[in-house]
Amino acid sequence: MVELCEVALPVPLRTTFTYAAPQALTAATACGMRVVVPFRNRAMVGVVVANAQEEERRDQVREISEVLDSEPALTPPLIALGRWVASYYLAPVGEVFRAMLPPVVEVRTVRELSRTVAGAQYLGELEALEERTDEERAELAVLTAFAADGQAEGAARLRRLGGGEAAIGRLLRRGALEARVVAKRRTRAPVEFESDAPAEWAPDAPRHALNSEQKRALDAVRADLAAREFRVNLLHGVTGSGKTEVYLGAIEAALAAGRTALVLVPEIALTMALSRLLEARLGREAGVTVLHSALPDGERSAAWWAVRRGAARVVVGTRSAVFAPLERLGLVVVDEEQEASYKQEETPKYHGRDAALVRAKLEGAVVVLGSATPSLESYQNARREKYRLLELPMRVAERPLARVELVDLREDFRQTHSTRALSERLRTAIAERLEAGTQALILINRRGYSWFQLCRSCGAAVECRNCSIALTYHKQRGRLVCHYCAHSRPVLSACPKCGQKYMYFVGEGAEQVEEQLRTEFPRARIGRLDRDKVRTQQEYRKILGAFAAGELDLLVGTQMLAKGHDFHRVTLAGVVSADLALGLPDFRSAERTFQLLTQVAGRAGRGEMHGDVLIQTHYPEHYAIQAGARQDYHAFFEKEAQFRRAMHYPPFAALANVIVRDRKLENAAKWARQLAAILAPEEERGLKVLGPAAAPLARLRGEHRMQFLIKSPKRTLLTQALTRALDACTEKGIPDGAVLMDVDPIGLM
Repeated sequence: MVELCEVALPVPLRTTFTYAAPQALTAATACGMRVVVPFRNRAMVGVVVANAQEEERRDQVREISEVLDSEPALTPPLIALGRWVASYYLAPVGEVFRAMLPPVVEVRTVRELSRTVAGAQYLGELEALEERTDEERAELAVLTAFAADGQAEGAARLRRLGGGEAAIGRLLRRGALEARVVAKRRTRAPVEFESDAPAEWAPDAPRHALNSEQKRALDAVRADLAAREFRVNLLHGVTGSGKTEVYLGAIEAALAAGRTALVLVPEIALTMALSRLLEARLGREAGVTVLHSALPDGERSAAWWAVRRGAARVVVGTRSAVFAPLERLGLVVVDEEQEASYKQEETPKYHGRDAALVRAKLEGAVVVLGSATPSLESYQNARREKYRLLELPMRVAERPLARVELVDLREDFRQTHSTRALSERLRTAIAERLEAGTQALILINRRGYSWFQLCRSCGAAVECRNCSIALTYHKQRGRLVCHYCAHSRPVLSACPKCGQKYMYFVGEGAEQVEEQLRTEFPRARIGRLDRDKVRTQQEYRKILGAFAAGELDLLVGTQMLAKGHDFHRVTLAGVVSADLALGLPDFRSAERTFQLLTQVAGRAGRGEMHGDVLIQTHYPEHYAIQAGARQDYHAFFEKEAQFRRAMHYPPFAALANVIVRDRKLENAAKWARQLAAILAPEEERGLKVLGPAAAPLARLRGEHRMQFLIKSPKRTLLTQALTRALDACTEKGIPDGAVLMDVDPIGLM
């Protein structure tokens, strides 16, 4: 008998694989260690997640080739968390663990070629020829490059021989060579982890006196930390109420108790400022470390292992940092817990906030979920006393909330007959701020210059060739661009359908608003902040740094403007098109609108000067717009909860979005019909199955998409039904990857 173990491999299958540990590796092989194993005809890096239960003979399983780690990369709680993510979100277990592990920089994969017995015979035939063709000479050169026993050679070296690439292909097809992919240790030294802050850096991080509400909230969290028990706190504080000070105090308490802390933020751009604030407050000995997916592989791996080896006690990062290998975890903070960016869009489709809750439960840690506009799910959990609600109803230093004014664009058009993005009222308000020497933020949640290009003759929009969506016009690039697959094409002078030359642009984006502002206010210093203008952390910090230093008067941008910024000279926040999201086919559209308006309203009047907010809208009577203008979360929750409860949407039901996809429409339709038959019996168990129907994005990245929405009164029923459905799909031969399960979806596109 040999020791067998279960290895999770990064393949799209919902299973682990059994391997034998060679005698020399038995003692070193343990759960959580990364190993190199043969899989089909290649070498792969996986992680040991359990000892195999079944007893098999050594000759029935393949052996582990190499153990990469001297200590387990993943701790037992992280292995348990990975299994939960795979089970709850019905994701391939190996792909879950790949997301949890650091980038593999220790090994590289190479393609090796070996000469077969048939190859040796063919070599003899070639050597016996008196005359050879060019192809035969190339094949002879390849075959004679091997040692006498035909041992493996690197494919890259053989390709460099004259005609070697084509010769290798021919020899493989005739069986003279065989290929395999193997893992090789890298010879270069690993990247050492260092803080990115220069030695002379110690920014000012004064301690602010807490008001009574802040002190009450912090005392509650400290009591939880002292009890060393899992507890979830929802910190609901209006914008500018000092939630960050509560976070800092809680982190200090966790470190003082000998525990570690994890802080999640919704955007990569927010990690640097927060990490530096933490380092200034806690000192370098706390080892504050940033983890997110945009770090280079070597740097991210070094930072990950610094955390694993205990050099870091505080980790700041985006959703993937929920898997940071901290031990003795005492506190988990999820800032802006309502943000959709915590949900992973690709497989595994986990939610960072919910994974953080499960991890904290596994490790007996305290959770603080912070938001000015909590998700309905979290607030409902607080109302049911599953979470403890901690409220900060006032801004610090008793500063008033900004005054909010709704600008009815219907009335503005009646008076001005202008189709410009900026209303007369907003232009006047901007001019007043420029005259006073203060600053203004202008939000338009649309990238590019115009929404799309349209033919006035036949009404056809210019669509993406891969996705069923109109291309967005980007003036600075002079291209029409798809924001889903990145396909682009030149601007058209004639309609591709009717041939008429009556093309015009519809709608305005951030580029156009910036251009209008520069035309309207030629002396103003204007910057733009969106994903087209800012592509690196350095560019992001440069623009925000210039605005914070007073080098810019106006800053226009997308929702990147609304999150987490603290500019004390901003006295005006303008929202150009507040109701853009309301037209989307998504049950969360009203919630997103309310959250965005409340967040952007919170950017004005954060200093000593009072702030104003102007919200331009075509639907001023909509309850999301009205509640956002009043910054009245409770009123919005009550109204939205009525709709969600009546329509059986979260938080009053469990929801899954199931997509069936394929490049051929007939395949997607056929498999969708099969899945409909599989799901039909689930309605007798209390589930509601809507579909199949064409998805709102019926074609995406070249694939046709059919959609099911599945609602369940209980989460366990939903998980069981989806698991049965996936198993039945496998039995019916529906390909892996053709059916995508999105549990607790954030969007329905």
